[in-house]
Amino acid sequence: MRITIDLPPITKKNSQQIVRAKGHYMVLPSKQYRKYEKEASKILKWKDEPIDYPVNVECKFYMPTRRRVDIANLTSAIHDVLVHAGVLEDDNRNIVYSMDGSRVLYDKEHPRTEIEITPIERGDFESWQRK
Repeated sequence: MRITIDLPPITKKNSQQIVRAKGHYMVLPSKQYRKYEKEASKILKWKDEPIDYPVNVECKFYMPTRRRVDIANLTSAIHDVLVHAGVLEDDNRNIVYSMDGSRVLYDKEHPRTEIEITPIERGDFESWQRK
């Protein structure tokens, strides 16, 4: 399955907010990230049951600038978006088995995230679980 989110990729970790609620401090995603998650979920329009089996989630992040960005933070954010939108049941290791092929690219004119989700061969996953 291939999905394109036609929004500039964003990380969840930049510009986090620290708030105090009920005597405790909490770290929340930025307003910018929450807006991105909401808009991306609308684009996804997922109607099927969430994926609950091992998959490879390959992401190509087309950034609007050549500024350095942490791919781990980008993949973490997009996995959270996929869970929020109901595409993935969870982003734990039993579902997001691998992220092979993910990379950060540059496209000033059309920043976006292209996602390809492919099932993992059952034998590969089961042999990994036994180790």
